[in-house]
Amino acid sequence: MSLPKTLPFRRPLAIAVPLPQEPELVPTKRFDAAVNLSLPSRVAIIGNYLPRQCGIATFTTDLCDAVSTEFGTERLFALPVNDPDSEYSYPERVRFELTEEELASYGRAAEFLNFTNVDLVCVQHEYGIFGGPAGSHILELLQKLRMPIVTTLHTVLREPNPDQHRVMVELAELSDRLVVMSEHSSQFLQDIFQVPAAKIDVIPHGVPNLAFVDPNFYKDRFGVGGQSVLLTFGLLSRNKGVESVIQAMPRILAQNSNVTYIVAGATHPHIRRREGDKYRESLQLLAKDLGVENNVIFHNRFVSPEEMMEFIGSADIYITPYKNEAQVVSGTLAYALGAGKAVISTPYWHALELLDQRRGVLVPFQDADAIAEQTIWLLENEAERHAMRKRAYLYSRNMVWKSVAQDYMRSFQRARAERLWNPRLMSPNPVGANRPQGLPPVKIDHLIRMTDDTGIFQHAVFAVPNQHEGYTTDDNARALIATVMLEKLGADGDMKAKALASRYLAFLWLAFNSANGRFRNFLSYERQWLESEGSEDSHGRALWALGTAINQSVDESLRGLAGRLFELAVPAAMTFTSPRAWAFSLFGIQEYLDRFAGDRAAQRQRDSLADRLLNIYRVTRTKDWRWFEDSLAYSNARLPQALLLAGMRTSNQEWVSAGVESLEWLAAQQRCSMNGHFVPIGSQGFYRKAGEKARFDQQPIEACATVSACLEAYRSTGDDHYRTQAWSAFNWFLGDNDLKVALYDAATGGCRDGLHPDRANENQGAESTLSFLMALLEMLQFETIQSPETAL
Repeated sequence: MSLPKTLPFRRPLAIAVPLPQEPELVPTKRFDAAVNLSLPSRVAIIGNYLPRQCGIATFTTDLCDAVSTEFGTERLFALPVNDPDSEYSYPERVRFELTEEELASYGRAAEFLNFTNVDLVCVQHEYGIFGGPAGSHILELLQKLRMPIVTTLHTVLREPNPDQHRVMVELAELSDRLVVMSEHSSQFLQDIFQVPAAKIDVIPHGVPNLAFVDPNFYKDRFGVGGQSVLLTFGLLSRNKGVESVIQAMPRILAQNSNVTYIVAGATHPHIRRREGDKYRESLQLLAKDLGVENNVIFHNRFVSPEEMMEFIGSADIYITPYKNEAQVVSGTLAYALGAGKAVISTPYWHALELLDQRRGVLVPFQDADAIAEQTIWLLENEAERHAMRKRAYLYSRNMVWKSVAQDYMRSFQRARAERLWNPRLMSPNPVGANRPQGLPPVKIDHLIRMTDDTGIFQHAVFAVPNQHEGYTTDDNARALIATVMLEKLGADGDMKAKALASRYLAFLWLAFNSANGRFRNFLSYERQWLESEGSEDSHGRALWALGTAINQSVDESLRGLAGRLFELAVPAAMTFTSPRAWAFSLFGIQEYLDRFAGDRAAQRQRDSLADRLLNIYRVTRTKDWRWFEDSLAYSNARLPQALLLAGMRTSNQEWVSAGVESLEWLAAQQRCSMNGHFVPIGSQGFYRKAGEKARFDQQPIEACATVSACLEAYRSTGDDHYRTQAWSAFNWFLGDNDLKVALYDAATGGCRDGLHPDRANENQGAESTLSFLMALLEMLQFETIQSPETAL
């Protein structure tokens, strides 16, 4: 049987949507393949929340439930917006409440989110739920956030007023990704607000995973057993067009007297505050005037999601008679498809998409006759009605909340990955790449705080020592180098530096295992060694520290113990296979030779280590990859620095040339192509040959190594270019970096542990603090020689 003549009003929109499959969270874009995309561990969702009575509250609650079910309840929490003069009894998931019209509450929410180290914020945006002109208060919050932002747009207007246009443009700029629920919304964003298509994710409105059941199963619960049920559901307002269905009822009942129309849902709270229930009362009066009041049932209350599903389940035909096309999202229509309902709708934008391919019937706006005609036809043609139901149900399988939650998590992953490649500035006043007028004063307060009677603690929680994770030889070796340099410069008190240096050397003496000639590395807070020998790198760093003490310390006792331990420990270095351990050991041996230049055994050891570095460089080096290994990892600049140091001390031009060439290549890899600032290779994946460079997490140890290597290159070549590069690497600590945020904390004298895509790591561990301090002391020493008048 052919379909009724009113169907041409349904304008098809071709959208290819495959039948659902179990999606894997596998990104497809270039930036996704370049990084290890772990799921965000803490997500905050901002939007209205049940028991507040509105569609956004229902959506936000359902989204939170779906993500929690799919990925774990600990992953997210909610920040609802309270309307004026209202209080709600929220569940435990709600952590912080915003007050709609109180601008200060948005600033407090931003501070709370930054403080709690949230990985990502997801905003549910609707102009009417946030305070200020066109909901502009939400911008106050988003402008202050450090983490990636994904914004779901529940309304995208084709003809926004100036305030709405301004808010949407800024909202799109502040968001890393935008989620819309229809292709119309996506196109409007591109055409009207100039949002790039690549920034937009189209994710359908979620629906419960309901069984495909006979409507008669639910009808007795509402007293309509044996009736054919028409349903319109949702918060009532004048733009819903319910009067068109009531006006159609006399003609429908003339053909089928066994029809009931249910209007389920409370008056929208904003409407009720302005005019009470005038619209509902006008509808009831209209039904009475038309003589159909016994066939129209109003359920005037906001119902739970479970009861909503029962209402929709009872319907033979679901009707959305909205008055105009400017509706890009209809949650109730999505629910109707998810329940496998036959649907009659006016051709608003969302309906055009969801009801394409004969998944429903479209009628003209405010056309009661067309609604009557389509209703009568569907009630009389049961086979076609059930076929329509099946088409709608099958189509909606990619809209169930499980699938939608996975789509959202993909969007969250993309947002975090894009932030890796396009970090955002956190400071409006970035440090320039040019040399500052002076270096920060030396401050060792945090170094002292991190040190107890045993040695320096490995890690900190913020600026508080983390005793749980104990001590390492690595950090105590670095600390010995720094304090010997402090002592030599006379910075921040000779007596403090001497006392600290003695403590760190005592730790190295304790760490040395005479049974195997190796340093142990990890010591628990209870003073229990956790291994019989540490890494080759930790042994090399200990030799570096001992050589520094032998050469530079003015304390004869310190030099004596360092010398004895150096002699015991140096043979092991000749058995190492780690290039970085070779470099660290070479630094120590050269420091020793700077005091005892005639020691031929030490000379042979230095030359052997330098030759090893040169040999692996020759083997690995290609035209496009001028490096010692097939990857850039950690402490990278120490490798060319070791060749430069050895080459200058011995006038070996092969070593110097290889050091200069490899350092130049490394410097090019660690420079921002757009702004020229220093960008160390990130520790989240490093940089493998023929792979992608990890942009984050950037570590202070890389900046320190680069400062040292560039200063060595300047001393080797006299080229002022390397002096500029040393300043660039040092200024990374002070804020000349991807986020324009300082890693050095002038208040504590400590250094933050690294640079993430959205913030600095606020912990101030030993490695980071000592990396900054060593870099500062080297710069002070160098600039004192080069420019005594501006060094301090």
